[in-house]
Order: sequence, then structure tokens, then C-alpha cells
Amino acid sequence: MASTYSFDVTTGVDLQEVDNAINQAQKEVAQRYDFKGSKAAVEFKRAEALLDLVADSDFQMHQLFDVVQTKLIKRGIPVKNLDIGDIKPAGGDTVKREIKLKTELDGETSKKVTAAIKGAKLKKVQVSIQGEQVRVTSPSKDDLQEAIQFLRGEDFGVELLFGNFR
Repeated sequence: MASTYSFDVTTGVDLQEVDNAINQAQKEVAQRYDFKGSKAAVEFKRAEALLDLVADSDFQMHQLFDVVQTKLIKRGIPVKNLDIGDIKPAGGDTVKREIKLKTELDGETSKKVTAAIKGAKLKKVQVSIQGEQVRVTSPSKDDLQEAIQFLRGEDFGVELLFGNFR
């Protein structure tokens, strides 16, 4: 009986690293001269995987976002996994922006990954969607390596993680 090998395609962010990056950003905002006396703030809602940014003006919001984005990049959080909302007016003469963190593959992205692998015409490679991950199977490890290389070359709007290689 021929054995089959497989791996899972997922996405996600390390919420502890996001927490650390937000703490660093809050410290920098508290010390920066251009934020002195302003209502600029960053809040991380871990349960919802959501970042709330509040600032006095659009310009200050862009500065605040740059600080947060820089800290996230330094902590190894993929910027592709940020769903950046629009700047909206908030109460008290301030502006607000919500940034959602993509912690799992949604149905549409899973379908794109599946269609891309099937469209690549890789021989003997099977693809199936299993909840919030995509399972890729094949009797040959070389074909799976080829599938991983193909997926790394494509852009699906999120950072893909490859795990559970058996």
C-alpha cells in the first residue's frame, strides 16, 4: 500500500507578539514630542483580534499608524494579515481607525488557494478545504514541495503558513 504525504496551509498571527508590539508602540507614543498633550492612543482587543487607534487629526493618525506598523514589523507580524479600516470621525474632535487581524483563512481565500493549486496542474496532488485550513496531499513528497514553492510565489492577500507536514 502506497503511503500518502500531506501538509496544511493556514494563516495567523502570534497574538502575544502583537501585544508586545502594541505595548512598545504605546511607550513610544507616550514619549514622542509630537504626541504630547494629544488624545492619541492604541488599544489591543485580544479576544476580537482587533486594534483600535485614536488620534486628534488625520495627520496624527497616519503618524500613529506608522509607529504601530513599524513595531509590528519588528516583532515579525506579517503586514498582509492586517485588515486596515478607514479613518472615521469619532466623538470629542478625534478620529478613529480599526485594524482587524486575520487569524485564520476565510472561505474565499481557501477557495483561491484550492483553485490555484488545481490550476497549476501539479501531478497527483489532491486539495481539500477543512474548516479554516487547506489540506494538500500527494503520494510524493517532491510534489508537495513543488506545491509549497508554487504557493509561496502567489499572492492571496494573507501570509500563508505551511505546517503539519507528514
